[in-house]
Amino acid sequence: MAETWFLNREAIRDLSTLGGLAFRAVKNSEEEQSRVNPIPMDYTVLNKLRLEGKLCDVVIEVEGTKFQAHKAILCACSPYFRTLFTDTCDSAGRQEYSILGVRPDVMRLFIEHIYEHTLTVTEDNVTPLLKAAKEFSFLGVAQACIDFLKAQLCPKNCIGIWNAAESQLCPDLRHCAFRFILHNFEEVGRSSAEFLDLSLTQLCDIIGDDELNVRQEDVVFDLLLRWIEHSPSEREPCISALLPQVRLAFLDPDYFLHNIMENPLVKENSECWPMVVNARRFLQTRLVTRVFSSSPHHCPRLPNSVLLAIGGWSDRSPTNTVESYDVRANCWVNVTQEQESPRAYHGAVYLKGFVYCIGGRNEVEFFSSVRRFDPLTLTWHEAAPMHLRRCYVSAVALDGWIYAMGGFDGHIGHSSAERYEPDTNQWSLIQPMHEHRSDASATTLDGKIYICGGFNGEECISTAECYSPQTDQWTMITPMGSRRSGLGVIAYGKEVYVVGGFDGITRLRSVGAYNPLTNSWRLVPSAPSTCSNFGIALLEDRLFTVGGLETFNTADCAQCYDRKTGQWSKVERMVFARGALSCCVVMGLPNTTQYAAPRDSKS
Repeated sequence: MAETWFLNREAIRDLSTLGGLAFRAVKNSEEEQSRVNPIPMDYTVLNKLRLEGKLCDVVIEVEGTKFQAHKAILCACSPYFRTLFTDTCDSAGRQEYSILGVRPDVMRLFIEHIYEHTLTVTEDNVTPLLKAAKEFSFLGVAQACIDFLKAQLCPKNCIGIWNAAESQLCPDLRHCAFRFILHNFEEVGRSSAEFLDLSLTQLCDIIGDDELNVRQEDVVFDLLLRWIEHSPSEREPCISALLPQVRLAFLDPDYFLHNIMENPLVKENSECWPMVVNARRFLQTRLVTRVFSSSPHHCPRLPNSVLLAIGGWSDRSPTNTVESYDVRANCWVNVTQEQESPRAYHGAVYLKGFVYCIGGRNEVEFFSSVRRFDPLTLTWHEAAPMHLRRCYVSAVALDGWIYAMGGFDGHIGHSSAERYEPDTNQWSLIQPMHEHRSDASATTLDGKIYICGGFNGEECISTAECYSPQTDQWTMITPMGSRRSGLGVIAYGKEVYVVGGFDGITRLRSVGAYNPLTNSWRLVPSAPSTCSNFGIALLEDRLFTVGGLETFNTADCAQCYDRKTGQWSKVERMVFARGALSCCVVMGLPNTTQYAAPRDSKS
C-alpha cells in the first residue's frame, strides 16, 4: 500500500538519510509501530465541522429537534449508535433517525459531551440524563449522574432517588439511597412527602431492616401509623404485615401498654394480637436475661454509631484493649487486635474513615508515634510521628486536620501544638498555647478548638484557651470554676462541657458548661461518681463517660448525661476496667455487626 510522506527541505537534502529512515521503517515495522504515539484527535475541529454542518452524514431527530453529527464519531462512543447505524439493511444510505423517549435538551447534552467533552448535570436533567445514558450505554455519563444523585441525597428526596435507582437498574445508587433512608429514618418519615407514597413492600423492607437507625423504637410505630393514616381505608389492613417489623420487645414499657396494646387497629386484628402477647412476655424478661433471638420482635436493631474505648491503664500496666459499645443492646464488645501494642494517656480521633491513636506511653517509653486503625478491616497501621513525644496529650479533629496539643515527653510539659494532614501524612507545628498543659482535654465547637485545664508542671490549673485555625492564634477565655487535670472536655449543644478530673487533692464529679457567646461558665448536674482520666464521647446526643481512675482503682463503669432531661444514668459496665483510655465514635460502618452484640445469643 502506498504511503504519502510530507517532508520539508531540510529533511530531503540527504537522500541516504531518507533511505535509511525508510529502510528502518520497513525492517522494524512492528518495533517502530509500538514506539509511535497515536495521532491526537482534535475534537475542536470535529465540533466546528458539526456546527457548520460539514462532512455530517447523519441527522438525529428528537421531538422535532434535529441534530447533525458524524456516524463514525457516534459509533466510536456508543454501542447503541453503532447498532443503530450498522444493523439495518438500509443503514449505508440512511441519513436521518428518530429517537423516542429522550428530551431534546438531553440529546443536546449527549452530542456536546461527545464532541466537546463537557457535561453539565443539574437537578432538572439528571433523571432523564441517567435514563438516556443507560439506554445509549454511556457509562461515564451514567456514573456522573449517579455521583450527582449520591451527593444530592437528603431526607426529602432520598425515597425518590431510591425509586429512580430501582427503575434505572443502578444497584450501587439504590444501595446508597436505601442506607441513607435507614440512617435518617426519623427525619425522612416526618418531613418527606415521598414517605407517604411508599408501597407496603417498601415500608416493610425499611422498618424491618436491622440497620434502621432509631434511638427509640416507638418512632417506628408512630411513623407506621402516619403512613396508614394517609389512606386509612386502604392501609388499615396492612397493620398485620407492618407490626411484625417493629421490635416490640424493645419499646418503652409504658408506650407498649398504652400505644400498642390499646391501639384499636392492633386489638381488632386477629393476626396482631398473638404477636403482642408474645412480645409482652419477652419484654418482661429481657432486662433480666438479655437474650436476643432471631425473631424481629425480640432482637435489637444494629447501632448506626458505635463508641470505641481504646487502650488505657489496666491494673498496673497499659493495655491494648479496644471495646465497642452497642447502644441498642446496652453492652460492650471486645474487638481487641492482639498484635497491637499497649498504649495509655493518648488521644484518639476519628477522621475520614480511620481512627487515629496519638502519642501516649507504655511502661517504659513516651510516644511521638501515631497509629491508624481501619474499622473496616480491623487492622492497625503506622502513620507519620509527631515532632515531639506527647503523653497526656489533647487531640481533636477539625476541618480535615488532626490537632495534637500539649502533653509531656518524660522530662518537660509542652505548650506547643501541631497538626496533621492525612492526605500528605505530614505534621506541622502551629502557634504554641499560652500555657504548658499536660493531662488537659480539648474539643471543637463552631470551627474553633477549646482546651481546658491540665497540669503546668507545678500544679493543676483552671485556665482555658481557644484556638482559631484562620488566624493561628490562641486566646485565653474565662477560667473554669475549679482546677482540673485528667478532666473530660466535649462540645455538647452550643456549649463546651468539662467533666470531673483531679484538682491536686481530690477527684471531682462536678460538671461545668462554657458558653462562647457570653464567655461564661454555668454549673451542670454533677456526675454520679468521682473520676479522672476517663474516656468521653458524644453518642446519639448524649454525653458518655467511660472508665477512668478512681482513688485507688481503675474503673469499668460507664454513664451518660442527657441535656434535654438534665439527668445522668448508668449504662452497662465495660468488660475490662481501665483508666487513661481514650474514646471516639465511629458511624455508618457497613460491618457494624463486628462491633455489635450477637443478635441470636446471650451477649
